[in-house]
Amino acid sequence: MGNRNETNLVQDFELEPVPQDKRKGWGKLSIVWIGGIVALSATALGGALGGGLSMTDAVIASFIGCFILAIVSALCCVVGAKTGLSTSLVSMFALGRYGSYAVSVIVAIALFGWFGVQLDLFGTSLHNVLADVFNLSIHPKILVVIGGILMTTTAFIGYKAIEKLSLIAVPLLGILLVGSLVKVMSGKSLSEVTAAPLMGEPLTIGLSISLVIGSLAIGAIIGPDISRYAKSSKDAIIASFVGFFVGFSIVLIIAAILAKATAQVDIVSIMIGLGWGTGAMLVLILAQWTTNDNNLYSSALGFSVIFKKTPKYILTIAAGFIGTMMAVGGIYDNFIPFLVFLSALIPPIGGIYVGDFLMNRKKYHFENLSAMKNLHLVSISIWVVATLIAFMTTPSPNGFGLFTLTGASGFDAFIVAFVLQLIAGKVMQSANEQLIAAPQRRKIS
Repeated sequence: MGNRNETNLVQDFELEPVPQDKRKGWGKLSIVWIGGIVALSATALGGALGGGLSMTDAVIASFIGCFILAIVSALCCVVGAKTGLSTSLVSMFALGRYGSYAVSVIVAIALFGWFGVQLDLFGTSLHNVLADVFNLSIHPKILVVIGGILMTTTAFIGYKAIEKLSLIAVPLLGILLVGSLVKVMSGKSLSEVTAAPLMGEPLTIGLSISLVIGSLAIGAIIGPDISRYAKSSKDAIIASFVGFFVGFSIVLIIAAILAKATAQVDIVSIMIGLGWGTGAMLVLILAQWTTNDNNLYSSALGFSVIFKKTPKYILTIAAGFIGTMMAVGGIYDNFIPFLVFLSALIPPIGGIYVGDFLMNRKKYHFENLSAMKNLHLVSISIWVVATLIAFMTTPSPNGFGLFTLTGASGFDAFIVAFVLQLIAGKVMQSANEQLIAAPQRRKIS
């Protein structure tokens, strides 16, 4: 009996569709999305927008960037909700069996890498808060290990634990951000704050929109990892808009106002300045925890498609342990260019499976997975072309910086892959129709 409970605790349907009775409505999914979106990097981005743009421009850039992200996420999440399958399995329909293995490896290593980078940031930031506010000196490496254990625990249990943590963390984070806003604005008029001078490098609206899209493009593309738990496509779409458009834009705008009002970009420093030492610590721990367990969770989902015989919870513990040790060893300083390179490969995957799903909806059923070809060469070629375009539109040193399309290279790659996949699907449909029609014409003549 104990064994069954243990299995139920960590059961996460990583290699099969999520059963209908385990699916969730848009409310709970939205909370999970917001938990994954609100991280130190999100508040830092909002602070940077506040520092480099006028308040009106910061609001416009936030809304446009978040709206585009919500659309990309909604398109990807519909495929997850319809099939009940993870991103790695969904990509098998469009790219073939081996193509899906490549997706699994790239997504798993990239997210596993970002897990370590965020963990590194967590250790350093928490060390500074404890030293400044509580006069406690705990070595950052010890805090990295503690953070790694916490984040691995929820990812190890899977979606259930991530949802429970998000239900606690998101309202708390909301209260702390709004509370800081109220405290900063007391005695100040809005016009006074909006007239505050720019800090640091001035930004353009175009660049700011690309920064917003680029910051969460991968999260939107791997949407099926979360939306496979959606009761319906409608729930998946609403949750994408509540998470990316409403949740993310509010966080960015609050962070921008706080930066303008205090002439500081770092939210944790702002909260310490307001005398909210414990609050700053809570924001830091919860924001990083709810984001980073998502990174590890999706990484383990990717690994589980490759290592089918190994239970997902064992893969999660192994990934969490290695990621934590890499953060302790400080390996990530040299690893970030490699992660940026891998991250350019992920957005086209979303464009390909969304385009393919729209053209060939009937094949997107779990029962058909075993009949998939090893490689869909047309889709693989589209992936290569779209990735090359991403590198061409990424400024140096990470890319070639040859030209710009939308300004957000990940979004460029998604659109190019999506359009090419639609065209390829249409051409193949026409060819198939002609093949079917030819024998019929012969019969008539």
